[in-house]
Amino acid sequence: MPQSTTRTAPLERPAAELQLEGAWRVVVLNDPVNLMSYVVLVFKKVFGFDERTARKHMLEVHEQGRSVVWVGLREKAEAYMFTLQQWHLTAVLESDETH
Repeated sequence: MPQSTTRTAPLERPAAELQLEGAWRVVVLNDPVNLMSYVVLVFKKVFGFDERTARKHMLEVHEQGRSVVWVGLREKAEAYMFTLQQWHLTAVLESDETH
């Protein structure tokens, strides 16, 4: 009996699935509302930053208008962004195309 030589093409993953992989940046943007001390407090609570790291990111937000506070998988990045928004900080996600 002849063998069947059925070939299966490699599975293509949907673009949406691929987008979920890779690195995403959580970026905090400057706003005219929150006090610097409050932003430091939020960074310490949400990310577990020490005082020095929290102040560094707060100053980046204040002086440069933005700071990348976390980089990683999209699902976790979305969770951090949502949490920061719950604390009334302006946070967005960006694809980190360097990874």
